[in-house]
Amino acid sequence: MDENKKVSDNNINMDPAEGTEKKEQKNLKESEGTTKIKKRHIFLYALEGIVFLAVLICTIFIFKLTRAEKLNIAKSEIKINTNYSGGEETDISAEEESNSESEGEKTPKRAEEVEAQKLKEAEQRAQIEKEMYEKSGGKFMLAFFGVDSREGDLGKGTRSDSMMICSIDMDTHEVRLVSIYRDAYLNLGNGSYNKCNAAYAIGGPVQAMSMINVNTDLYVSDYVTVGFEGLVDAIDALGGVPIEVTEEEMFHLNNYQMTMAEQLGVEYKPVVFPGMQVLNGLQATAYCRIRYTKGYDFKRTERQRTVLTAMLERCSHVSLSALTSAITSIMPNVSTSLSLNDIISMLSLASDYEVTVSDGFPFTDKVLGATVGEKGSCIIPNDLTTNVKKLHKVLFDDDNYEPSAEVKKYSNQIKENVAEYIP
Repeated sequence: MDENKKVSDNNINMDPAEGTEKKEQKNLKESEGTTKIKKRHIFLYALEGIVFLAVLICTIFIFKLTRAEKLNIAKSEIKINTNYSGGEETDISAEEESNSESEGEKTPKRAEEVEAQKLKEAEQRAQIEKEMYEKSGGKFMLAFFGVDSREGDLGKGTRSDSMMICSIDMDTHEVRLVSIYRDAYLNLGNGSYNKCNAAYAIGGPVQAMSMINVNTDLYVSDYVTVGFEGLVDAIDALGGVPIEVTEEEMFHLNNYQMTMAEQLGVEYKPVVFPGMQVLNGLQATAYCRIRYTKGYDFKRTERQRTVLTAMLERCSHVSLSALTSAITSIMPNVSTSLSLNDIISMLSLASDYEVTVSDGFPFTDKVLGATVGEKGSCIIPNDLTTNVKKLHKVLFDDDNYEPSAEVKKYSNQIKENVAEYIP
């Protein structure tokens, strides 16, 4: 009681000027503290900005270094079917005749006719490309190739271990993935028939996209090719991906890991139990390559789509700097027709994309299996025409698509080529 009174008396006897001075000192200290905090925050923001800018500059620099090969690819080099609306096949005999004529034999009039023919073909192609784009509903079509390149060569000379068609709706951010089985017996885009992954080895991404287009009536003119080392780095940069691993898969996954680790000169961490778990880059890439389980290549391509889908979903849970880091790590092992602006635009919307369709081509209910002479064990479309109809339904919800005359021709040729090998 006396103490309270004493404090009260002291307050009463305090000089008003002295009290004001103490308040000002207190306010000054609080202001200095706030300023220090603000300065600290500004410093951290500036540091984060510098780091992000440095990563972005590195990405641009690496991207430019890896664009040397793909800048030489012209869209006109990629083959497409010239009559995809189900009519009669286009007559190209005049073109073939002009090609067979030597330069020295061309008269001025004949040269003019050849140039006029080329102009007509260019206009025809431009119109077909426009109509195909409109028929797809304006969706962005992208081919994805995974190659096992130990020397870092992402062009021709190496067979594609995985091939996917990605249909991307830029408005709804819906992604539809369709794998093309590497052992599918198809037209390689040059008139010859073989396992379709041979197309990449013959002519790189241009030949592989041509192969896709002529067998499917699609217009795919952009691609991304990733070496397996790049896939390992990208998954690690995302912090791994959650995958359900069966006991049967675990055994083969570790065997593939062992081989890849030796090739890359790195250590590997064995998967020791089945079930849902987060796989690192090497583990997930090994998982993609498993072939020797029930389902063979059908199951293998499903695993590849599972990992790609998991990576896409992972993108929605990581920061922009982590996504940029993932791109930076993967670019030395990537070849692509996409521009830097395309990549940055997709990167900024990565968290919004959702995979709604995942399937394989030719479709499992429309294929046969057979050993086709020296070409070995192949997956054969029992009818390419019906497979293409279903593909357009899967990708574009088109119930009434009528395949082109070219697809019908290739379908008949496939049947003729494999007839002696089918029981």
